[in-house]
Amino acid sequence: MTPEPISAVPPEPQGMGEFSRLTGVLLEPTKAFEDIARRPTWLVPFLLVIAAGLAYITLFGQHVTWQRFFQHQMENPTVAARMAQMPPEQRERTLQMQVKFAGIGAGVAIVFFTLIALLVSSAIALVAVNAMGAALRFKQIFGILAYAALPIVVRYVLSIVVMFLKNPDDFNMQNPLAFNAAAFMDPINGSKFLYTLFVTLDVFAIWSMFLGATGVKAAAGKRLTFGGAFFAVALPTVLFALLASTVAGLTS
Repeated sequence: MTPEPISAVPPEPQGMGEFSRLTGVLLEPTKAFEDIARRPTWLVPFLLVIAAGLAYITLFGQHVTWQRFFQHQMENPTVAARMAQMPPEQRERTLQMQVKFAGIGAGVAIVFFTLIALLVSSAIALVAVNAMGAALRFKQIFGILAYAALPIVVRYVLSIVVMFLKNPDDFNMQNPLAFNAAAFMDPINGSKFLYTLFVTLDVFAIWSMFLGATGVKAAAGKRLTFGGAFFAVALPTVLFALLASTVAGLTS
């Protein structure tokens, strides 16, 4: 009696390198996110987003300058009325203080809010995904959303290019690319709520949501539809956009 041959165990697929992941998310997202779901990481895409944001803020301060930015802010009737109530000396001191600390404050805000947004978005998406029966882990969702944020790097890079192509007086820091409905609105006299909402939900935000949904679907497999994955990823993005728009509307 001859022993039955032992079937060979198929080798595990070799993981993708970091560069392959980064390019794959933009070119072959399903394949890249399947690898990210198997071996979740997040630090490299997170640092890329931070580095691109800090480069944008630094170059803005050097080329457009914060002095010009705050002078344009004074065209807002609410800001102008508030500043008009100050004595000239106090108004000048306030402007100089804003200019002095704006770059540092903007840089800290990019790091802090990027991390907080990623953590909170991952938590909300995880609850939504698990409620639909997909049973993914937080680390998987966190890694997927970190890589899905790569379109933000593209947005920063294009914003820097536009910054140097346009006259500094015409550069709109809040909406430099105008890949959204806010491009057709008056940023000074129009609705601050709608303007901020449309700026936040631009082409790049929608691109990130589709990438995130692709990643969640790749991780969950048949346990989740693409529509369910998109809902789970889009939910925190829409909530953040509504919160930012509400704050803008109330403080304008």
